[in-house]
Amino acid sequence: MLRTFRITINNEEYQVQVEEITGESPVREKNTAVQSVPQTEAAPIPPKEEGTLPKNNASPGQTAVLAPLPGTVLKIPVTKGQKVNANETVLILEAMKMENEITAPKEGIIGQIMVSQGQNVNTGDTLLTIE
Repeated sequence: MLRTFRITINNEEYQVQVEEITGESPVREKNTAVQSVPQTEAAPIPPKEEGTLPKNNASPGQTAVLAPLPGTVLKIPVTKGQKVNANETVLILEAMKMENEITAPKEGIIGQIMVSQGQNVNTGDTLLTIE
């Protein structure tokens, strides 16, 4: 006995017919040849390059701005040599689909910028320095 059902997948509607199989219904079997596939060894997975940034490598007289959480550098609105005020946004870090503004801990001049846009960082990695 054929039964008709209407199903929706990804907002597309389909009409399908399904045959109910009971003890009396004939079942068609099909023999198919199965070929054996030779197994090969998997290539070793190289270690991740993430987290290779130096931790707090500010020179004496400089203040390191560290990543407060792991994420991806989304935007760097400052440049080397630029004067910044305390609490001014110096970097935007994306973590868990949220944009986190990283602010300058003090007034000063941007020294080195250790990261680039799109780079992954871990907690504690030095993002930039302020002189």
